[in-house]
Amino acid sequence: MVEDLLATLALPAFLVAIAAEALFSWRAQKQWYQPKDTALSLGLLVLSSLVDLLPKAAALWLFVLLYSVSPFQGVMQGQWWAWVLLFFLDDFTYYWFHRANHEIRLLWAGHEAHHSATLMNFGTALRQGVGERVHKYVFWLPLPLLGFDPAMIFIMIGLNLFYQFWVHTESVHTLPRWVEAIFNTPSHHRVHHASNTQYLDCNHGGILIIWDRIFGTFAPYQAQEPIRYGLTHNLSGFNPLHYATHGYRSLWHDLKRSPDWRTRIRFLILAPGWNFDGPDQRARVLRQTAGAP
Repeated sequence: MVEDLLATLALPAFLVAIAAEALFSWRAQKQWYQPKDTALSLGLLVLSSLVDLLPKAAALWLFVLLYSVSPFQGVMQGQWWAWVLLFFLDDFTYYWFHRANHEIRLLWAGHEAHHSATLMNFGTALRQGVGERVHKYVFWLPLPLLGFDPAMIFIMIGLNLFYQFWVHTESVHTLPRWVEAIFNTPSHHRVHHASNTQYLDCNHGGILIIWDRIFGTFAPYQAQEPIRYGLTHNLSGFNPLHYATHGYRSLWHDLKRSPDWRTRIRFLILAPGWNFDGPDQRARVLRQTAGAP
């Protein structure tokens, strides 16, 4: 598949970038890397790649099927404007996919592993959420119906992920103001990985940050609020399987102790932090309580 070919070609560049950043961190005593932490990220990359095989194959079959019945089939055949339109539609789709992963507990269970890193570096970019691979491609199903060839869609998905690798770093402080206004940058994405209350569930954009600005999920970095990376309750150890399954095990525990089906459904579809017998710790509630914007 085209996306897999792009990933294969990009992986050596990613590994070289990780090695270069780790060397710089060591020489400058930045402490951006820890060997076990990076090994955990690579382990989660392997797991997510294996889990991704069947959902991606199913998505390809569905994309081809939907494209075959699209009333717009053949309208867009690689023209420059079709690629530009697809770029925006793909990034818009990624924004909602990513936001849903943070605001729906069942989806968060598959995305949690990516946010488990307490360090921000290029290696963290490879710490993919394993379970999210199962539901990911559902969000892209409208695109083949709009007449976009499945190969074009997978290429754009791959390019979007390629871009996102480079925003997982502390080696770049800020970029020119116009870039920060339009694009997802290392500064914006560091905020996304923060566990601070005022930063939680913000900056979901893939390549563009404009969707967060439009839909009210943008949060700028504030110098008076240094970033704390990781989860609100960090995990321990370095076993990739533990990190890949923790979110589901935690959700299952809450489902079992729920008094009725209505409560179980709310656990599944409401944001992480909702509770029926304790304080509501969803991000927006915590921000309202703290008086944060």
